[in-house]
Amino acid sequence: MADPRTGPLAGLLVADFSRVLAGPYATMLLADMGADVVKVEGPHGDETRTWMPPVRGEVSTYYLGVNRGKRSIALDLRDDADAATGRELARRADVVIENFKPGGLAKYGLDFDAVHAANPGVVYASISGFGAGAGAKVPGYDLMVQAISGLMSLTGDPDGPPYRAGISVFDVMAGNHAVIGILAALRHRDATGEGQHVEVNLLSSALTGLVNHSSAYVAGGVVPLRMGNAHPSVFPYEPLPTADNDLIVAAANDGQFRKLCVVLGIPEIADDPRFARNADRTRNREELRPILTDRLVTRGAVEWFDLLVEAGVPCGPINTIDGGFAMAEKFELDPVVEVGEGERAVPTTRHPIRFSATPVDYALPPPELDEHGAELRKWLADNA
Repeated sequence: MADPRTGPLAGLLVADFSRVLAGPYATMLLADMGADVVKVEGPHGDETRTWMPPVRGEVSTYYLGVNRGKRSIALDLRDDADAATGRELARRADVVIENFKPGGLAKYGLDFDAVHAANPGVVYASISGFGAGAGAKVPGYDLMVQAISGLMSLTGDPDGPPYRAGISVFDVMAGNHAVIGILAALRHRDATGEGQHVEVNLLSSALTGLVNHSSAYVAGGVVPLRMGNAHPSVFPYEPLPTADNDLIVAAANDGQFRKLCVVLGIPEIADDPRFARNADRTRNREELRPILTDRLVTRGAVEWFDLLVEAGVPCGPINTIDGGFAMAEKFELDPVVEVGEGERAVPTTRHPIRFSATPVDYALPPPELDEHGAELRKWLADNA
């Protein structure tokens, strides 16, 4: 079946047996880059179709946010004919991606071994919560992983309870890792003709995503604890009060700190031996913080933002989501694009990568359940 889309992954067929967030986010990124993504849903559809409010019309904005660029076919894999259709799709696909519990697709002949036997060049990506070993039976929800990984122990006030991040951060991270793994495996296939199994789990994504905190424990034997908005290794690198709203100030090296002091009208502070180097500032942060805030409270956050950025000091206001999009517009990043046309057109967040030669494709809006089922079934049956 001809696919008119363009992009760096044009011509690539992706059989998407995933649902909710990590897998659909990964396949949306692949679709943005031109891949033909067939979203295989159960008879009742992806759960996120019902995760509302908020909604656009009668459709969950959660679902809309991670499913553009795909075609939908509804298959009940418990039905022999539908399972056969799923196997035929997987046999033709360049990429299969799934986030069932490990081993959950074996009974339908859609596990890696079965698909690879029929399609040796397939790149088969599995996303799970805790891997295919001893953690295989544990359901993989982002909030669980935020708790188990230690992220929640790092989030919140030092004397308060642990908090989850405001988004499903490890679902998104695992989706990105899945895309990286798929693209690397496709590079290997291009060179050798050989497919392979790419496995990603949320806990491993979380532990690598904790970066400096993971290293503090693994390499330094230190168990980090939450510090509110402060940074354990850099100061100033946190919100500081101004005349109206808090301002993030991230003077992360000596040069930036010196520029900060000049703009604040206290250049001598940069030469104070208590604050001359980052290690000094971090150690003496309780002495330095009031010196900085005494100056910052003389102007508002937006005025300081303009002055400090002009001087080369990283800083920023604490926005709500609408303010974040407004800032992106101010910076000419064009953060919102329309996907689809006419009555089906939906505003969506721009793909984060720009390509000079092979631009991102926004042709297909998030599909209705089984919207493309008839044409896909015909195509799979006619050419079996």
